[in-house]
Amino acid sequence: MAKAYESAGVNIEAGYEGVRRMKKHVESTLRKEVIGGLGGFGGMFDLSQLNLKEPVLVSGTDGVGTKLMIAQEMNKHDSIGIDAVAMCVNDIIVQGASPLFFLDYLALGKNDPVQVEQIVSGVAEGCRQSGCALIGGETAEMPGLYDEKEYDVAGFVVGAAEKSELWGATRVSEGDVLIGLPSSGVHSNGFSLVRKIVNDAGCTWKDVVVSGDKEESLGDMMMTPTRIYVKALQPFIGTNLIQAAAHITGGGLVENVPRMLPESLGAELQLDAWDVPHVFQWLKEKGTLTEEDLLETFNMGIGLVLAVKKENVADVMDGLNSSGESPVEIGIVKEGEGLSYKGALKRW
Repeated sequence: MAKAYESAGVNIEAGYEGVRRMKKHVESTLRKEVIGGLGGFGGMFDLSQLNLKEPVLVSGTDGVGTKLMIAQEMNKHDSIGIDAVAMCVNDIIVQGASPLFFLDYLALGKNDPVQVEQIVSGVAEGCRQSGCALIGGETAEMPGLYDEKEYDVAGFVVGAAEKSELWGATRVSEGDVLIGLPSSGVHSNGFSLVRKIVNDAGCTWKDVVVSGDKEESLGDMMMTPTRIYVKALQPFIGTNLIQAAAHITGGGLVENVPRMLPESLGAELQLDAWDVPHVFQWLKEKGTLTEEDLLETFNMGIGLVLAVKKENVADVMDGLNSSGESPVEIGIVKEGEGLSYKGALKRW
C-alpha cells in the first residue's frame, strides 16, 4: 500500500476496516425500497413503491452540538448516533411525514474503526427506532482540522407525505388543545450552557447525582439519548386527528411552540401540568437559572407538542397511551402572538 497519504495522517486501511465493521449495523436498518448496498457512490431508494397519490418529500438535517464533547470526554460513543438521528427524524415527523432513509456524516481526527463502529451502531439504532433505512454516509478522516480524539457527527433524513395530509400552521385554529409528549431529559440542545454550568460548579461527569431513589453519574444523566417520536406519531398520519406539531429543540418551548402556529395565534401553557425531570432542577440550582432561562433554553420535560381539535383529544390521547406514551394536556391555542403562561413549573 502507498504510504504517502498515511504519512499525512490518513489511514486508508482503518477506513476500510470501519466500513466492514459498520456493515452489519447498516443492514439491520434496510427497508424493501432500498436498492443496492453499502459502498456505492450514492444510496438509492425506490419511491415508486410508496402508495402516495401526490407525494411530497420532506427533508431535514442536523447535528448533536456540543453534547459530542461530553461523549468524547466520557469515552462513550454508542448513543450519540441516536441523538443525530432523533434530531433529524423528529423534525420531519412533526410535519406529518414518515422518515424513509437517513445518511450520516462522521468527521474525525483519527480513524479508530472500533470507535467508528460504536458511533454508527447508535445511528443504526436510531434508524431502527424510526423505521428508516441507513442507506449511506461519509467517514472523513481530517488530521489537522480535528485532534486525534475529536469527531463530529451529523445526519440528513428524507421522508414522504401525502400532499393533502401535511401537518402545519394553516390547519391550526383558536381553541385547539396542546398535548405534550415527555422528553427523556436535555435531549441535544443547550449543551454549551450545560457544560458551562458543570465547569463553573467544579463538577465532573463522574459525580454521582441522586434523583428520588435513583443514582447515576452526572455524565450518564446528561448523555441520555434524545427520544424519537416517530412510532408514536406514525399511526396518526393520514387520520386528520393532528393539526400541527412542534419538536422542542434549541430555544426551548418559547421558540418552538410558536413555529407550529399561524401568525394571528399564540398559545397559553399550563406550566404545572407536567412533571419536570430532575436534570433541570440540577441545572437550575447549579447555574442559578431563572424560570425564563429554563423555558428559553431547554425542553423542560416536553420533547414534542401536538395541536389537536377539542373533539379529537380523547382519540389522540388513547392512541398515544396505546403506543406507550404518557401524553399530557399542557395548554391551548389562543388569539394573540407568542406564549403566555398559567401556573408555574412544578417544584421538583
